[in-house]
Order: sequence, then C-alpha cells, then structure tokens
Amino acid sequence: MIAQANFTKLAKATVAVAALGGFLMLAGTPAARASEESECRERVVKADHRLHEAAAKHGWDSPEAAHRRIELKEAREHCWEHGHRWWDEDGQRWHTDRDWDEHDHDHR
Repeated sequence: MIAQANFTKLAKATVAVAALGGFLMLAGTPAARASEESECRERVVKADHRLHEAAAKHGWDSPEAAHRRIELKEAREHCWEHGHRWWDEDGQRWHTDRDWDEHDHDHR
C-alpha cells in the first residue's frame, strides 16, 4: 500500500514536471520570434540605407550601388527564409508574400 502511494506521488510529480517543462519551452517561442523579426528588420534597414548612401555618392548605376542592391536582396531573402516575411523599409511594413521587386531600387 505504501509503495503504491509513493508510485502515485512519483507519477503525479513526473506529469507536473513534464507539463511545466512544456509550458516553459513554449513560453520562450514568442520572444525568440520577436528577436528574429527585429534582427531581420534591422538587416534590411541597414542594407537599404547603405544602398541609398552608395547611390548618392557614386550614382544609381555605379558598381557600388549594384553591390548594395545585391546585399539588400540577400537581406530580404534571409528574412524570407527564416520567417516567411520581409521588411519593406520604403513602405514601412512587413510583407508576408515573397513579392519584392528585384529592381525596385534600380533608379530613383
């Protein structure tokens, strides 16, 4: 009888620990996503800013601007691959479709 009571307590404790562990694991997910989104947004903002700087200094058709366009494309693709969203710095919004224009920063 005592052994059965100890087993019941052990089973209850095991279930409680598993439930608590599952809750803690899931509770960390939104924070990780928010951090990932923040990093993606910052990456795109920096790439967009660098492209505009290169264009202002060297012209929109310069090799420097072409290099920065590639970096902007890579930043957008990184966001898409990791979160299926990408930040549109000019529109100041997230896109949930892979609908960026590869040539949206060719000329202004």
